[in-house]
Amino acid sequence: MIAFQHDFPFDPAYGCDLEQLLQVGAPQEPDDFVEFWRQTYAAARQVAPRPHTIATESAAPERDVFLIEFDSWDGVRIGGWLSVPRGGSVERGVVMTHGYGGREAPALELPLENAAAIFPCLRGQRSRSLLPGVPADSKQHVLHGIASRETYIHRGCVTDVWCAASALLELFPQLQTVQYIGSSFGGGIGAMALAWDARFDRAFLGVPSFGNHPLRVTLPCTGSGSAVREYYLEHPDVLSTLQYFDAALHARHIALPVLCACALFDPAVPPPGQFAVYNALGGPRELFVRGAGHFHYPAEAQDNACLERAQRTWFATGKL
Repeated sequence: MIAFQHDFPFDPAYGCDLEQLLQVGAPQEPDDFVEFWRQTYAAARQVAPRPHTIATESAAPERDVFLIEFDSWDGVRIGGWLSVPRGGSVERGVVMTHGYGGREAPALELPLENAAAIFPCLRGQRSRSLLPGVPADSKQHVLHGIASRETYIHRGCVTDVWCAASALLELFPQLQTVQYIGSSFGGGIGAMALAWDARFDRAFLGVPSFGNHPLRVTLPCTGSGSAVREYYLEHPDVLSTLQYFDAALHARHIALPVLCACALFDPAVPPPGQFAVYNALGGPRELFVRGAGHFHYPAEAQDNACLERAQRTWFATGKL
């Protein structure tokens, strides 16, 4: 069992070692789980993305960067960035999402060669997809519309991933499929998106959130997870909504190859939930175990460097 000095009023390792974490399962799936998500996916695929790009300054000399907007489900216009190789051919495409709270700029380096990358800010999040009436703060955003599976904000966030892929494929019709990269919030939302969209053929999920909600709401944590837990303690029936947005349940339906990075110690996304997602993956999978997530620790730089190499190998060859 891994341990670091910390001042949290709980154990961010939750008393688990790696062997125990690899045994964490997923909860029971609602009877109409598949039907609900297939209908949601079909509705999102009916959206014409209408992507619009404007060139902007690039901090990477080998890549051109554009501001991008596109239409998503339920009448929402999503903003983000598009990055393409400067003077080179586009042979691959990737949708790269973000942690809870959004992003302020595109990533400068990618673990893929000759790739066009779209960096959407999912609905209601900074800095390019803020919405009237939707709080951008993660602890409030995570509760928006949570009374119903139809209105819960995470349903729209999943459709934003699908519509980002539609926008990318419309801009680069030579691409047949795309890849996915997402961590934390983006890891959990990504698991939900990958389960139903055959246009994705390979993915990386880092410290994925939203795994095994019935277990997760019993575990003290920080960040958005703490807001859901506090809400659950007053409204236990919220699990009737959350069961449709459980990343571990979606992972069962993922057939494409996934590299998953899970942490042994994480105060924001409890490791049992992370491993519930990895353990449930239905297709080819590889696990990268890191010491901690959402926490600075002595071997963090070494872990990050090893994970970067692992991602490059994964997307280049499909093996570690």
